[in-house]
Amino acid sequence: MTRSWPNTFMDIYSTAKRAQLMASVRSSGNRSTEIRLASAFRTLRVKGWRRGFKLFGKPDFVFPCLRVAVFVDGCFWHGCPIHYHNPKTNESFWARKVSANKVRDRVVVRELRKRGWTVLRFWEHELRFKAEKVVAQVAKEISRTSERGASR
Repeated sequence: MTRSWPNTFMDIYSTAKRAQLMASVRSSGNRSTEIRLASAFRTLRVKGWRRGFKLFGKPDFVFPCLRVAVFVDGCFWHGCPIHYHNPKTNESFWARKVSANKVRDRVVVRELRKRGWTVLRFWEHELRFKAEKVVAQVAKEISRTSERGASR
């Protein structure tokens, strides 16, 4: 069953099928973000990171010894100012959803910093087009953090 809405595109999927597709989007192990960054870390020999580390806000990567948390935010789910476009169907739902994600992101950063963690956030598009630059920024922060730890 497809619906058509006035002045909008026609979804090629039924409401149930669209819900199933959206539910299948993974929050971890995402190829365009996590897997790509893990691969870049391995290629450039960045050591000490963990995935799936139990920490408030569920960072994508954690350097536990240095207390550095790395998040890679999907352009759609976190409302990238460059790439996000609110879907034409169910507009109010998506506006609320993305807005809530942004608020949660700020709360997570604030709480982790309060707990003494360094937090790095990157956009999916940064990783897609400039993975080496992202890894360089992470490596720079790791180096800076380890120097601070050594000088204590």
